[in-house]
Amino acid sequence: MFIWTAKLKKRRILLGLVLVVLLAALLFILAGFLHKSTEDGVGRLDTEEARVSYLQDLGWQVNPEPVTTLQLQLPDPLTEPFVTYNVLQKKQGFDLTDSAGCRVTRYTYMVTNYPGHPDGVQVNLYLCEGLPVAGDVMVTGANGFQAGLAFPE
Repeated sequence: MFIWTAKLKKRRILLGLVLVVLLAALLFILAGFLHKSTEDGVGRLDTEEARVSYLQDLGWQVNPEPVTTLQLQLPDPLTEPFVTYNVLQKKQGFDLTDSAGCRVTRYTYMVTNYPGHPDGVQVNLYLCEGLPVAGDVMVTGANGFQAGLAFPE
């Protein structure tokens, strides 16, 4: 049987505690960076529930399953029709030039609560690495139009 004895000074104990606190703070800060959220605080939208919740937070009621899911590669530099589409995106705080050259996934959901349009309304959500980079609402039909993600007043 071995018995170890150690004589610890208060100074070493205090130094050890300070190092543990600094290490914990560093891990906390790194965890925040690894979580990867956008400037407006939106986190990753990797799951159906997260995407639907994001759209609900904007005021939209959507069917929980996307109508279509499409992957596409954005050109670098952006070309038409993405240059024109980016005008709409810049108005709502997105900028596709930041994602030029990236592979994005478009999720299209049916909207069930657009004022004055009970059907034929879709919302498109574009994600790059799980983060929203663009989006729009489309009203289809003869008097159709395209608008940003903000819920109409």
